[in-house]
Order: sequence, then C-alpha cells, then structure tokens
Amino acid sequence: MGCSVAAMMATTSTGAYAAENPPPKQPLVRDLKTSGKSCGAGDGKAYVADPSPRIDAVLYDTGSGSLGGEFEFWWKDAEGAEQRRTLTTTSKWSGIPFTLRLPWEDLPANTVVSWHVRADDGTSKSPWSSAGDGSACEFVIDDVNPDEAVVSSPEYPEDVLWTDGVGVYGHFTMDSPSDDVVAYTYDFIGGPYGTVRPDAPGGAVTVPFLPLTAGPDRLTVRAIDRAGRSSGKTTYRFYVKSGRGPVAHWKLDDPAGATTAAAENGTAAEAGTGVTFGGPAPGGTALASTATLDGNGGYLTPGDPAVADPRKTFAVSGWARPARTDRTMTVAAQDAGDTTGFALGVDARGGEPVWTFTVGGARLTGGAPEAGEWAHLLGVYDAETGEAQLYVNGRAVGSKKEAAPGAAAGAFQIGRARNGQGYHGHWKGELGGIRVHDRVVVPNEAAELGHRKPSALAHWSLENATDGASPEQGDGAPLKLGTGASIHRGPTGSCIPDLDPDCADVPYALVGDGHLALDGEHGYAATERPVVDTSDSFSIGVVVRLADAEPTGPMTVLSQGGEHTDVFRVRYEPSTYAWQLIMPNADEPGATETVVAQLAMADGGEGQGHRIAVVYDDATDRIKLFLDGELADGATADFADGLPSTGPLQVGRAQVGDGWGEYLHGDVDEVHAFAGALKDDQINGLGWGTEPCLC
Repeated sequence: MGCSVAAMMATTSTGAYAAENPPPKQPLVRDLKTSGKSCGAGDGKAYVADPSPRIDAVLYDTGSGSLGGEFEFWWKDAEGAEQRRTLTTTSKWSGIPFTLRLPWEDLPANTVVSWHVRADDGTSKSPWSSAGDGSACEFVIDDVNPDEAVVSSPEYPEDVLWTDGVGVYGHFTMDSPSDDVVAYTYDFIGGPYGTVRPDAPGGAVTVPFLPLTAGPDRLTVRAIDRAGRSSGKTTYRFYVKSGRGPVAHWKLDDPAGATTAAAENGTAAEAGTGVTFGGPAPGGTALASTATLDGNGGYLTPGDPAVADPRKTFAVSGWARPARTDRTMTVAAQDAGDTTGFALGVDARGGEPVWTFTVGGARLTGGAPEAGEWAHLLGVYDAETGEAQLYVNGRAVGSKKEAAPGAAAGAFQIGRARNGQGYHGHWKGELGGIRVHDRVVVPNEAAELGHRKPSALAHWSLENATDGASPEQGDGAPLKLGTGASIHRGPTGSCIPDLDPDCADVPYALVGDGHLALDGEHGYAATERPVVDTSDSFSIGVVVRLADAEPTGPMTVLSQGGEHTDVFRVRYEPSTYAWQLIMPNADEPGATETVVAQLAMADGGEGQGHRIAVVYDDATDRIKLFLDGELADGATADFADGLPSTGPLQVGRAQVGDGWGEYLHGDVDEVHAFAGALKDDQINGLGWGTEPCLC
C-alpha cells in the first residue's frame, strides 16, 4: 500500500513540473539555413563557397522565455572515420534568429557535412531538428571555381567579318566543361544582359539575340556553379553587317501610262484597271512619284507570294495617302487560300478610322489616318517572340500582340485583300514604296523608313540690307524692312579702340557681322508671301534678344497669317516670363488656341539672346518649342491639323484685331525656315550662322 502511494506521488510530482516548464519546441527544418541556403539533404543539399559557412536557425520556446541552441555537426574524414563537433550558444528570446560562423579550420572541402540543432531553455531540451518528420541539413564546401564557358553561334561565328546583319536573330550557346554549373550570366554590348539556367547542372543554354545596329559586338559570359562560384570571363566577339535589303520592293514610281510596276527586288507587279502612275509623292523621301488607285478595281500583284512562309519572321511597309477614311481599305496584303494571311491598311469599322496590321489572329491598330495626308506604315511579325508590332510614321503604336500565322502563302496584293472567293478593301488614293523584308525591321530602321527629310526653304542672316531689303542666303525672296527696322553692323576687323575710340562703343552683332534691330513701336520685317506651308510639317528658327528687362506687354518675334488670324505666333509674354508658341485651332477671330511655353527672363539688352525653334510635325500631330536647343516640360503638345497660311512671314509683329501689334523691341538674327519637321538632335544646328545638317 505504501509503495503504491509513493509511486503515485512521484508521478503527480513529475506531471506538475512538466506543466510548469514544458520543453522547447522542436526546431523546424524550414527555419534552418547554411550560408543563406535552405536546409536540404541528398540531392537537395547546399553547396557553399565559404570555407567557414554561416549557420542560421530560429528556435522557439513553448512559452515565451529565453533559450539557447545546441548545434551538432558530423562528417567522415579522408580515412572514413566519423568526426563530430558541437557548438552551443548563449540564450536569446524565443523566435529571435541565431547566427553563427563555423570556427573550425579543418572543415573538409568536397565532403558532405551534416548538422542538426536542438533548443535548450536551461532546464530541458527540445528534440533534435532531425527527429521524427524532421531531417538533418547537409552541405558541401566547394573550393574550386568552374571552368570558363564555351560560346558558339551558327549565325554569328566568332571573329568572322562580317556576318548576317541587323534584324536577323543570332542564337548563342553557352556551355562549360564543369558538371556543376547551374547558371550563366551574359552581357551583350548595350544589352540585353541577364542570367539563364540549364535544365540540369552542367547543361548548355542557348539565348537569342537580335542585333539592332551594325558593327562589332561582344558577348561576355561567366559560368556559375552550385556554390555560387564564378568562372573566369569568356569574351566572344562577332561582327554584324547592316540589315539586308527587302526581298520584294515596288517603288510604284513608274511612268504615266505604265501597266506594270517594276520591282527593285522580287517580281514585277501587274496593275489592274483603276491604277494610274505618275501621282504625287511624299516630300522628303526618295520617291519621285506614286501610283493612284481608284478604290474600285485598282490593285497590283506579282502573282506570287512575297512572304514565302508567313510563320517565319517578316515585315511589310509602304507610303500611303488615303483619299478617304470612311471605309476599310488595304495598302498591302497576302492571300492565304480563300482568306488573307496578313494585311496592312485602314480600318474604319469602329467609326473612328485607324491604321491597322492584321496577322495570325492578331489585330494591331494605332494612329489616325487623314484624307490627303501621307503616312508610312510598317507591320512586323517576329517569329522568335511570336509577336507582331505596328509602326506609323516610324514610331511604334499600340502594344505588341501575340500572333500565330498559318503556313498558307498565296499571291501578294497591293491595294486589296482576299475575302472568300473575291477581294475587298480596295484602296482609294496614292501608294508608293511597298517593301517586304524577311527579317525584323528594327526600331531605328523603322524610324528611318518613315522619316521625311526636311528641306531648307529660306535663311536670312540679316547681315546687311540694300534698298530696305535684307537678302535671303539662297537668292530667294528678301525680308523687306519696315519703318523702325534697321540692320545693325558690329565693329569691323579693322576696329582698333586705342586709335578709334568711337568704334569701341559699337556693340557686337548677335551672330556674325550684323542683326536686325527693331524699335518696338513700328519696326518689323516681312516677306511678300507665305514662307512655310503651315498645313504640313514645318520648322523655323530665330535668334532674338529683348531690349527691355521688364517689357510692358507681349512682343512677337515671328508670325505667319491666315485669312483672319495668325496661324502661328512666337512671342514673349512678360506676365509669365515665358516664350510662347501659339497656334489657333481654327482660322477665325476668337478661335481657341494651343499654347506651349518655355520660361526665360527678359534680356534687357544684355547677352547673346536666345535661340528659339518651332517644329510642327504633321505626321505625329505634335508641336514643339525649343529654347537654346532644349525642350522642357510644357514645351510640346498635341496639335492635329495645321492651318494653311495666306499671309507673309512677319518678323517682329503679329495680327491684333484688325491691325498690327505686339511689336518687338530688341534684336533678331538668323531666321531659318524649313519644309518638314527637324529632328530634336538637328535643332542645335540652328542659330550659329551655318546651315544645320538635314541628314
């Protein structure tokens, strides 16, 4: 009886102790790491480069007390004998991570080292992390870098002058003799760069690369092994040719009366009824004339496919000027049996017409076709990415879309598209420069294809005047000087202030030997007729210096008039300390205006003034105001339709009500005018007394 009572008392006492101080929780494998890598064993073990790996663990008490960790490590040495080491830590609060660095210098490389941990609260210990459903952690110290990668490319062999070209993908294979390589880092000049991983350690990886520019290029590769060790650098040099020409090209600039369009590349295209040659061409391009299609039976076809396999990369492009935009019309297409494989043109089905490129179930749209206005269209299908892109006037519009073209390849069509047993979407208007490429036309090439080269219209250097007129540099129409306008001449090269004190007081000209001085009351200069066609793209530049530090009202430096108002005006607005470009939205009194501006303090007659340039790009429907070659925020805006001019170019005044006003008090020099939109990087060539490059 006594023994039974003693046993019961012992059991009760032990249970009470356990309830008051239960052992810590078993550490979880997910909370354990070796040198930042998750705990794993077997094929999942960690490979580390550090000869003294860092061990991380999180330990939890059953309550919220403090506890330490007991870590045990074991491995087999070179003789096969097991080695065991133990590390204990000081106490931390439950849930606070433990980090320790292994201190032993004899940790072997290329050997599996195992470890586990248990928590100790000073009274009791948790189970080992490897107990039950847990597992030991394993790691291997790798002290050898992988071998350098070997790189190859069938399209762009190393150090061969010159191969394939811009717009043609290369495929670059990276491999390493080391069987533990799990990744390769790579870097092409200018990009792309990144990291790729083989399907299995030691495997090879191939990456595609699309050359965007011609010239020498270089691929740099490093192999990375399981421990994160890097090989030495492999440098693979290759040389990219310029992009090859189109596989088919019809300028459509054949002589009037022709019945066939000659092919620059490919097969000549037979013209159906309703096609006439000798039509107008887009200015600033290599085209001398184009073909006009009547919108009924007009079309051209070579009778054969231009794209041999639409599932492969191709691009189709051309210049188009629709005579109407209220119906769907085709610039170019290719048959695919009784349907159309791809088509480029105008889509008017949504009410608002848009340019469109359809291919392989994808429909890409963008831009706003305008009757009587030229546009350059380019559709690209990239088989490598499986995506299509539409460009309008050299700029990508909308987003790329996935496409899946079929294999059928019928006859190429210009000006119509196949639909069932017949054709539809007949083009009405002009077409020219139809091209088909069997490669990607890259963005820089797209911009060049859609670029209309500006042409110089006039340049007044304002160095001198004869009989009240300052000559145009190219023997064009002069600027006639009104009352209050004069040519100021700077000091000549023979001026020696010590011998002639009067010449020392002569101010220098803004640019060169002279400039136009305006009195701010009646002074102006003007041509006899309009200089720039403001209904189309134009650019104009001027150098101007204000005589007043605090002008009392707006002053105009350049304007050109319509019937009822100036269709553009460049002026200084002192209330906002800004130069402004003002373009009305209609040629009528009180019309709403689009205004862009650049901030600048008035000159007060000091300094070299400002170089101001205006660009209207009819292709992109944008206006820009440059100040000293820079384009600031707020200096560009959408402007859909430029208004035609009937009045001459005015320097120093603007139309105000029924008369003239906003007379400029100051100096003006270097007035340049161009047909077409100058590129942003051409603006800096204005205002220095030389002709800017119009390349």
